[in-house]
Amino acid sequence: MDKFDVLIIGSGPGGYVAAIRAGQLGLKTAIVEKDKELGGTCLNVGCIPSKALLTSTDHFMFAKKEAEKHGIVIENAHVDLNKMQQRKDKVVKTMNSGVRSLMKTNKVTTFEGLGTITAPGKVSVKLADGKTQEIETKNIIIATGSAAVELPFAKFDGKTIVSSTEALTFTEPPKKFLVIGAGAVGLELGSVWNRLGSEVTILEFLPRIAIGFDLELSNLLQRSLTAQGITFHLETKVGAVKIDNGRATATATKGNEELKFEADKVLVSVGRKPFSEGLGAEKAGVEFDETKRIKVDEHFKTNIDGIYAIGDVIAGPMLAHKASEEGIACVERIAGKDGHINYDAIAGIIYTNPELAGVGLTEDQAKEKKIDYHVGRFPFRASGRAVANDDLEGIVKFIADAKTDRILGAHILQHAASELIAEAVSVIEFGGSSEDLARTCHSHPTLSEAVKEAAMNVEKRALHIINR
Repeated sequence: MDKFDVLIIGSGPGGYVAAIRAGQLGLKTAIVEKDKELGGTCLNVGCIPSKALLTSTDHFMFAKKEAEKHGIVIENAHVDLNKMQQRKDKVVKTMNSGVRSLMKTNKVTTFEGLGTITAPGKVSVKLADGKTQEIETKNIIIATGSAAVELPFAKFDGKTIVSSTEALTFTEPPKKFLVIGAGAVGLELGSVWNRLGSEVTILEFLPRIAIGFDLELSNLLQRSLTAQGITFHLETKVGAVKIDNGRATATATKGNEELKFEADKVLVSVGRKPFSEGLGAEKAGVEFDETKRIKVDEHFKTNIDGIYAIGDVIAGPMLAHKASEEGIACVERIAGKDGHINYDAIAGIIYTNPELAGVGLTEDQAKEKKIDYHVGRFPFRASGRAVANDDLEGIVKFIADAKTDRILGAHILQHAASELIAEAVSVIEFGGSSEDLARTCHSHPTLSEAVKEAAMNVEKRALHIINR
């Protein structure tokens, strides 16, 4: 029987990063993955391939609608979708190879098969050839991620009613593409196929899109996506989806009105659920909450000694970077180090164009907590670099404590918001104030100057706008 210090079940961004850190710390480490490739949902059918398609289609939109403004004439710009998909697949394959190389470099043993906890410290792996391998380990980390939620009246068939996995692999743009759910997945994949010519309609049960993000910026994003050609129906409850000859008809209600929507493809993107059952954790005595997430303490330890859990299978936002940070902190705790995470400094991002990024408290959350706060805003239309880039859409918004000036939240709507938000995350991590950020010299001309100006505007002293 093989013996390890740490065995990780699941090779997504939580699992494989935990394995790397364990290897760096000199722990004898193994990772078990049921799928053929390492990297989990994020790398194989989520974050990475979706960003590849978002980038490709964004380039197409530039060639089609924006290039001429820059004096670049591109006649008859068109898409070879097969080649675009091949590029996406190559990106994924490159990242797969990179993860495997990192496992070897850090002396992590990889087992390909379905891992089951048979007892604390023992894992059975059903290998691809049908054989079973027993593994003994001092510590088990469950990092099995999550799966897309199905609707009872709209179960995935992989053809007409699809999850994000299938929506990344269409061989032609659906003429009519219906998206149920206006979260990150629905907005991003809706954007991809809208850019490629699909008639995209997004249905959302709530009265707004992008729940969890600052309402002011979410509304601005909706306005932008509507201008790009996406149709939104908010406060709309879907009650049935019927398939006839490969086409779907969805029936929904909005107030007292019944609506019907026809579509060639229906993407159900109403959230994800933890992939926590069938691992043997229940039989080992591990406790779960009412949503089937694994209960852990502040060090990611379950109620059973030697069994830990991280990522989407525990409470908190289902984000790849959150899982990675938990993997690092968990392994460091196992190794006797002081691993920690500041959950107030974990950003969420929607990779549309413009991108929407946020970290910390939204303005509504500050109100709910009855915090006395100040707001600083700065529009990118007043940024020299944004004007030079012809990329004027969006704003930076800070929420700061009125008494201490500590930054409580930062929110950015802009083409580069996913990169710009990192500065605000760093300042929040260090407990910094808007004054700290405002006093920091930013290179000129850069988009990041808008972040500085928004911080200055908390005290109404921004330089390039009229302060209000």
